[in-house]
Amino acid sequence: MHSRRKHFDKLLALLIAVFVVGGALIFASAAFGLLARGVSGITSAVFTHIVFGIGGGLIALFTAYSIDYRTWRKLAPYLYVAAICATLLVFIPHVGIEHGGGRRWVALFGFSFQPSEALKIGVIIMAAAYFASIGARIRQYAWGLGGFLLILLAPALILLAQPDLGTLGVIGISSLALYVAAGARMRDIAIVMCIAIIILGALTLTRPYVRDRVVTFFLPFQSQQEEGYQIKQSLIAIGSGGFIGRGFGQGVQKFTYLPEAMGDSIFAVAGEELGFAGASAIVVAYLLFALRGLALAGRAPEQFGALLAVGIATYLASEAFINIAAMVGAAPLTGIPLTFVSQGGSAMLIALGSAGILLNISRYRNARRGV
Repeated sequence: MHSRRKHFDKLLALLIAVFVVGGALIFASAAFGLLARGVSGITSAVFTHIVFGIGGGLIALFTAYSIDYRTWRKLAPYLYVAAICATLLVFIPHVGIEHGGGRRWVALFGFSFQPSEALKIGVIIMAAAYFASIGARIRQYAWGLGGFLLILLAPALILLAQPDLGTLGVIGISSLALYVAAGARMRDIAIVMCIAIIILGALTLTRPYVRDRVVTFFLPFQSQQEEGYQIKQSLIAIGSGGFIGRGFGQGVQKFTYLPEAMGDSIFAVAGEELGFAGASAIVVAYLLFALRGLALAGRAPEQFGALLAVGIATYLASEAFINIAAMVGAAPLTGIPLTFVSQGGSAMLIALGSAGILLNISRYRNARRGV
C-alpha cells in the first residue's frame, strides 16, 4: 500500500498547543493558591513541572515528531522490556520511593520520576507491533487473546504489587481499544471484560484501600472528613463556579480546603474559575483530540501506524476522562492526572512525547484515499 508524506495535522497540533498553554495557565493558578496556603515544597514541584514536564516534554514531542513512526516497530520489544525493568526499580530499597501507600517513584542521581508512565507507551507500542505482525491470526485463541493477555501480564503484576490501579486501568483501556481495532473477536473481548471484572471484584474484597474507594464512590458523603473529603471539596469547587465561573485566578477552594489542587483535583480548580461553560469546553477539547486521533488512525498507510494511533489517542484521552469523571463523582478516585495539565514531570514528559508520535503518524496518508 502506497503512502505519501505530508505536513503534520494542523488540528491535532492546535489541540496539543491549547492543552499545553491553557494547562500551564490553570496549573499556575492552582500553584498560586497552594503557595498562598503556605504548602511546603510548592517551589520545587512547580520547577519540576515546568522544566522537566513542560520543557522536557516539548523536547520529547519535537524529537518524537522528527522520527519516522515505523522506527518504533523495530524497537518495540526493547522498549517494552526496558519499561518493565524501569518500573521494577521501585521495589529496590533506597531507590524506590513510597508515597501515599504505594511504591511508584524512583530516585536516581538526585532526580525522581515515575517509571510506570513510560510503561504506558511501552505497552502500546509493543501491542501495536505484535498485532500488526500476526495479521489474521488474531482470530485464533493462542495468537489473539493469548498474545494480548501475555503482553499485559507482566505490567499487571508489577502495577498490582505497587499498587497503581489507575495506571493499570489506563494501560488496560488503551490496549483493549488497540486489540479491538486490530480485529479481535467479540467472544475474546467478552472474555477480557469478564477477567477485568473478576480481578476488580477480587481486589475490592481483599484490599481495603480499593474497597474504601468503591464505597466512597457510591456513598461520597458518608465519610466527608476522610475518604469522601476530596470528592466533597471538588464538587463544592465545581458547583460554586456556576455557569461562567468566578474568573481566572479568582477561585476560592484552592486557597482553602481543596486537596491536590495542582494534581488530581486541578479540573475542580478549572471548573470553579471557568464555570460550566469553561469546563464543558475542556471536555469537548479532549473529545476532539480523541476523535482526531482515531480519524488519523483510519488514514494511516499501514496497520502498525493505525494501531499505534488508536492506542496513543485512547491512552491520552482516557486519562483525561477518568480524571474528570472522578472529580464530578461519576467514577471512583484513581489518582490519574488530567492529561497535559496536572502536576507531574514524568506524566507530562511521556504524554507530550506520545503526542509527538501521533503527530508524526499524521504526516503519512494512504495515497489511494487521497486524504
